[in-house]
Amino acid sequence: MLDRIEASGELRAGLTGDYKPFSWEAPEDRFEGLDVDMAKALAEELGVRLVIVRTSWPTLMDDLKAGKYDIGMGGISVTEERKADALFSIPLLTDGKAPIARCEDAKRFQTLAEIDREGVTVIVNPGGTNEKFARANITRATLLLHKDNATIFEEIAAGRADVMITDAIETRIVAREYDGLCAVNPDAPFTQSEKAYLLPRDGAWKTRIDAWLAQMEESGGKVEIFEKWVE
Repeated sequence: MLDRIEASGELRAGLTGDYKPFSWEAPEDRFEGLDVDMAKALAEELGVRLVIVRTSWPTLMDDLKAGKYDIGMGGISVTEERKADALFSIPLLTDGKAPIARCEDAKRFQTLAEIDREGVTVIVNPGGTNEKFARANITRATLLLHKDNATIFEEIAAGRADVMITDAIETRIVAREYDGLCAVNPDAPFTQSEKAYLLPRDGAWKTRIDAWLAQMEESGGKVEIFEKWVE
């Protein structure tokens, strides 16, 4: 992998562009977010140019195995299923699944039992850990798949869905951007999981990425980027 990157002069970072604060599409087909800045820092460290490769949660693993990108970024959760086909960097942070709902309904959805009831519509984006969690835990409520994660919260705000269970870090960001939506107990999520960078099965590449992340931690560069995007 390092040979390919050096020979081509480019780092290909796979991003979905639909998950704040990690990556999302800005006007004029521009990507912004925490992991966009981290990808830029990595490309600079390697002395190559950054190329952002658009991927999606349903195609994330297939795109990696097809060699479409060198590093998957953008808030990827570490799972045993993904580890069967890929490597992960050292963890970036620990997070967990938590609800977001209209503020008027927040008290109704404090627990999974209160969410998983007839008459409640739970909305979820397909292909990632959000869908996996919802399918494992939602059996009585109506489960609504919404393919566009960038607009999924508009469905809750408009009353076409009641609640979404996603990563707590995202609920905090979205609650600040949508009047009337509230993160529900983001400091006490239903689960605990690590987020890290997704890598092909190349030990030398993982060693290089882990060393860069350790350097970013020691220099304060990682903290500076995180504080820019996560208040």
